[in-house]
Amino acid sequence: MRKAAIRDMFDRFAAALPAPKGELRHADPYTLLVAVVLSAQATDVGVNRATPALFAAADTPAKMVALGEARIRDLIRTIGLYRNKAKNVVALSQALIDRFDGAVPADRDSLETLPGVGRKTANVVLNTAFGHPTIAVDTHLFRVGNRTGLAPGKTPLAVEQALEKAVPEDAKRHAHHWLILHGRYVCKARKPDCPACLIADLCAFKGKTTLGP
Repeated sequence: MRKAAIRDMFDRFAAALPAPKGELRHADPYTLLVAVVLSAQATDVGVNRATPALFAAADTPAKMVALGEARIRDLIRTIGLYRNKAKNVVALSQALIDRFDGAVPADRDSLETLPGVGRKTANVVLNTAFGHPTIAVDTHLFRVGNRTGLAPGKTPLAVEQALEKAVPEDAKRHAHHWLILHGRYVCKARKPDCPACLIADLCAFKGKTTLGP
């Protein structure tokens, strides 16, 4: 995709939604980190149903460790892979206490040392909690990057690296949220809503949908 088209794309996103936000409910970097870990292979809606009770019981690393794995499992059992996620939540909370004085670190290398935290999770936390211009590639961003021609790549890392090169510097702070929301609600996997798309005329996708009877 040409630079002028990319510039136009993000100008349109910015005009339509100047301050995009993620949909996982959280109160601070720690609750965001836990919510993102819980969201792996699960929907934000499903996570948001479980976390109010969880965070009411434990909203700090120390409280979470004290709550214990068994009780956490009970509170998040509606979320996929809840057993392993409960184990990771306790382990990452203990690691925060042991190595970071209970605070969520604001750098990728440190975040990725925590149990259950990979590159995508680290990028979400860095962007949403700390304002870093990181772009976390999930299934939605992977699809949008490839489908539109904005950032083609065969792996999430390849798409992330392509986005880092393609996205204008002044758009990187919000690019993650613009693209994920676009993929979730407009550029959907099974049937993209091309007639409602802000960037349909810029998109390289050959299978665009049209208004039907």
